Amino acid sequence: MKNITVYHYDAFSKEPNKGNPAGVVLDCDSLTDYEMQDIAKKVGFNETSFLLNSKVADHKIRYFTPGHEMDLCGHGTVAVIYALVTRGLIEFKSELTIETKAGILPIKIHHSNNEIYITMKQKTPEFLEFKGSIDDVASSIGLSVEEIDQSLPTLYGSTGAWNLLLPIKKLSSFENMKPNNLFFPSILTEIPKASVHPFCLETYDSNADFHARHFSSAFSGTIEDPVTGTASGILGAYYAKYIHNDVIDTLELIVEQGTEIQKDGRVKVNVKRVKSTYDIEITGNAVYVKEMEFQI
Repeated sequence: MKNITVYHYDAFSKEPNKGNPAGVVLDCDSLTDYEMQDIAKKVGFNETSFLLNSKVADHKIRYFTPGHEMDLCGHGTVAVIYALVTRGLIEFKSELTIETKAGILPIKIHHSNNEIYITMKQKTPEFLEFKGSIDDVASSIGLSVEEIDQSLPTLYGSTGAWNLLLPIKKLSSFENMKPNNLFFPSILTEIPKASVHPFCLETYDSNADFHARHFSSAFSGTIEDPVTGTASGILGAYYAKYIHNDVIDTLELIVEQGTEIQKDGRVKVNVKRVKSTYDIEITGNAVYVKEMEFQI
């Protein structure tokens, strides 16, 4: 048996038990894939992040839901880098790189008002047409098709993890959402392991540009992700491409999420037009919550 220490951080919030919980496991080079998956299942968070040595970047991070490994996780990345800085495990750097299954990505670390903020660049945005039934998608999250804003496209999008981006007409619909994730694979036939990410342009916070919820893939072992970094990133690209598609070189957007499940958090998204596509960065903070011990 091995004793494993998992550090619980909440990302995209400075208030414990708000934002998105992430498990962080340090010094993981001796762990097998099976052991990392087992730890993530025992922790039970939407993602647990595992820090490893890298030959091609400053650090390597792997991300596991209770059900499977992810290529990239925004809140898991923010939590790991915040842990490294605040625990004094790395000399303070303003920039570093991480190796992920989504590629080698740059990270920026900066202080503001005595707080640490982490900025991570994501993969180049990708979009894919959704050819399924809007009625079925609406039904799978407990809504009627009349609540879907069909003046905007419903599309798959990814900056490292695939999501179905589902535009909603009114903020009031979000309280009524009741996802049945088991239906997702039969509806999302192009990408059966995608998550569903409903969003709207009405917000509770006047400083926010989007309100969103995030319903996990049927294969992840969880139901809802409170505040999602990768989904917020592709939402920024969606905004630039399909909502505010005039020639603007840069955009700064704020996504609010987690309100309906008492996990309110914020993700800042920076969008920069580069030729025919966009560079996407997300920025967030984190807070330490507690230490947990598991046996595997």
